[in-house]
Amino acid sequence: MKEKQYAGEDLARAAQDYIEAHSAERFSLQEMAGALFVNGSYLLRVFKRYTGMTPLSYHHRVRCRKAGELLVRTDRSISEIGEAVGFVSSSHFSHIFRKTEGCTPSEYRSQNKPAGQDGGEEENSCLK
Repeated sequence: MKEKQYAGEDLARAAQDYIEAHSAERFSLQEMAGALFVNGSYLLRVFKRYTGMTPLSYHHRVRCRKAGELLVRTDRSISEIGEAVGFVSSSHFSHIFRKTEGCTPSEYRSQNKPAGQDGGEEENSCLK
């Protein structure tokens, strides 16, 4: 397999794509760096420079975005949704979700009900 050469912005985008594709999985920075044929420290530095956040923060944001969609569109329990998007415990899911979205998964669900269910058509978020 031929190694790919990346410019900084391209590397950050490739890392974002990797995180999106593997968002429900656990993986280390070193595993992601290996898949992208770069050094982990270099990947961390470039990713933060181009996105303003660490790969872990981005990974949490992706998981929370996907969880938010499930919270609004399904009646699945919060525990089931947390597990579906890759969190190993519902308490960790709730903690990260609150930190990322500014409210608990339950609050998010009630504040972002689909139109016609008392939720209006606001953007899906608790952070205002």
